[in-house]
Amino acid sequence: MIFAVEEINRNPALLPGVRLGYHIMDSCDHVHTSLRALLSLLTHSTTGQNTSVDRGRCLTGSPIMAVIGLASSSPTGAIAHILGPFSIPLVSYFASCSCLSEQKEFPMFMRTMPSDAFQARALARLVSHFGWTWVGVIGIESDYARFAIQLFLQESSLYGVCAAYVHIFPIVLSQQPLDELLDIIQGSSSKIILNFCSEADVSSIMRGMRRRNITGIQWIASEAWATAKSLWEEFGDLLGGTLGFGIHRADVIPGLKQYLSRLRPSNIHDSAFLSELWEETLNCRLNGSVNTHSHMVNHLDRKPCSGMEDLKDVYSAFLDVSQLRVSYNVYKAVYLVAHSLQRMSDCEAGQGPFVNGTCGNPKSIEPWQLFHYMKSTKFSILGEKVDFDLNGDPIASYDLMNWRREQDGSLRLVKVGFYDSSLSPEVSLVVNESAIQWPVGQQAVRSVCSESCPPGKRVARKKGKPVCCFDCVTCAEGEVSNSTDSLDCTRCPTDMWPNDMRTLCLPKDVEFLSYKEPMGMVLCAGSVLGACSSLLVLAMFYKHRATPVVRANNMELSFFLLLFLATCFLIGLLFIGEPSDWLCRIRYPAFGVSFALCISCLLAKTLVVLMAFRATLPGSSVMKWFGPNQQRASVLLCTVVQGMICLIWLLTYPPFTNSNTGYLRTTIIIECAIGSEVGFWSVLGYIGLLACLCFVMAFLARELPDNFNEAKFITFSMLIFFAVWITFIPVYVSTASKYTVAVHIFAILASAYGLLFCIFAPKCYIIILKPEQNRKKNMMRK
Repeated sequence: MIFAVEEINRNPALLPGVRLGYHIMDSCDHVHTSLRALLSLLTHSTTGQNTSVDRGRCLTGSPIMAVIGLASSSPTGAIAHILGPFSIPLVSYFASCSCLSEQKEFPMFMRTMPSDAFQARALARLVSHFGWTWVGVIGIESDYARFAIQLFLQESSLYGVCAAYVHIFPIVLSQQPLDELLDIIQGSSSKIILNFCSEADVSSIMRGMRRRNITGIQWIASEAWATAKSLWEEFGDLLGGTLGFGIHRADVIPGLKQYLSRLRPSNIHDSAFLSELWEETLNCRLNGSVNTHSHMVNHLDRKPCSGMEDLKDVYSAFLDVSQLRVSYNVYKAVYLVAHSLQRMSDCEAGQGPFVNGTCGNPKSIEPWQLFHYMKSTKFSILGEKVDFDLNGDPIASYDLMNWRREQDGSLRLVKVGFYDSSLSPEVSLVVNESAIQWPVGQQAVRSVCSESCPPGKRVARKKGKPVCCFDCVTCAEGEVSNSTDSLDCTRCPTDMWPNDMRTLCLPKDVEFLSYKEPMGMVLCAGSVLGACSSLLVLAMFYKHRATPVVRANNMELSFFLLLFLATCFLIGLLFIGEPSDWLCRIRYPAFGVSFALCISCLLAKTLVVLMAFRATLPGSSVMKWFGPNQQRASVLLCTVVQGMICLIWLLTYPPFTNSNTGYLRTTIIIECAIGSEVGFWSVLGYIGLLACLCFVMAFLARELPDNFNEAKFITFSMLIFFAVWITFIPVYVSTASKYTVAVHIFAILASAYGLLFCIFAPKCYIIILKPEQNRKKNMMRK
């Protein structure tokens, strides 16, 4: 700070004719000491251990125009509360607690240190970037740690990160709280620990971990100790690979190194701060030293300084200008005050920001007026633009630091990325993973409560556990998930089904009775063979139409029956192949009408036999009422009734094509839905009614004395017909898919073959193999 003040005073372009003064008090980074120092400062007292250093001629008016400090959040908050009523600006260079951004509570507060709100976002992005969803979080009992942890937990939850544990340890880390902390760390499965504390607290924790031999931890450092090189000498074996965000570093502050190296006992003797620096760094005591502080070694026990010592001969973190982070913040804080004073000096009367356009008087400064300019001041320093938001916080920019062990065992802080809050969230964090040295191995350790659920499974939360702890449950039938850690499975469309891994919906197989499959080929062959057989028998009967076997029992009805049987066989072909609406509307009526024609012909033939026998009785004239025209009319009448049933069915609720996706999970069954259940069973019922009438009449005529009486054959064919269709009903109802169609075709073929063979096979046998029986004398033989 002294360097910055003197540099400004030498700069003729900044505050010309005005010299800045300073008054430095030691807070000892403690609330009570800070308050005592502040009260002493406000009353211009330098009693106690406080030391003042005055340089140059101070401005008149208010003795204090601004306060720069402090390093810790808790003392800073206490000081800000005191300075608020006095309207004295406070600019902190290292207090990062987000609580300090509350302008109502701290109206005169600004800082050159980014708020922990930005650090929390950066840390949340970092752990999310590496897939660490199971993170331990610890911190010291302070405003800084409590608010930082709260903000981190809020931000990290947006990225699905969970805290394996959150532990706040006391400021005085005695053995008992240290053991409690180590027990939590040792008992947790998380290997990632985010630590919000100072480097002194880190030292205590590291000693405990070494005692318990706890290794392999990936430490995530808060900005409070992310660049604390002093920890490396003793704990380098435990801290190698540490990652942390350090506040933005200045590459160089011109002249600072030379300024520090020129310090000599002669020009630091009256300064307690510089005396302490000299004595601690060179481990000797200045003659007449005003330093009363000691670290580890009593200052009275040190040997006297010879006067030949030189700070350039030893290494000291205070003189290391390679990591100008906190020092850079102090430098910016001094320049903030200077640039604000410059703006106040440049104000033109009548255009000022105060009442009636007045300006502040640089010769008689009111702190509140200076603060007004400070809030809106923007300036550039060392090539960096410095700007502040409405809360007095600077635009956050962090360097991602990695603690790398060199071959000689020394520490090298390597910048492996950065976070810039001014960029969009997608690109605000940049990480060079190839440059990172990890604590164990060549890649980042994996830290999750539960392993990711692969595609095909979904996340099932564990009751009472964080959201990162879950079970992986396979997607239910008909559902898929095609992403990792899917919360829900998606149901496939009705025409699709999951693959075996349940990661993808595939089109379902389409199933119908095809001509290309064996079962379809067999049924097709059976239909064609039956139709050909019927036509062959018809041709044979036509050729031998003059013989008694053909002429007996109404030759014309036999021809019709054979023709209709051929039609019944061919109707089976309508049931094979991919269904369509027009095909569905044809097949069922065609089936009903064709079988109605066949049974009607059999019914007419049976009636002919009965009537013929009655006609042989003396005085009977029955046959003239049931001649050929009446026989044709009876067949037509019975068929017309079936036709009317089918027409009503088609007009009310006809059959239609249906894609059945519910019977087989992986298959779409394309089938003909019957539409009206009443219509379908009415068609079957009417065929059954005709068959029953035919069976009764054939059964009554079976014993009539006629060598060519067909009643026995018709009776037997009806028994087969009943057996087939009675069996068909339960099988048809209980089956589905293409097998339902196959059962229907089989019933058609079986009943048609039964009629063909039972009725016409005996006659074909006589015509082909027993032609001698196909004569009139055999027909007339009793």
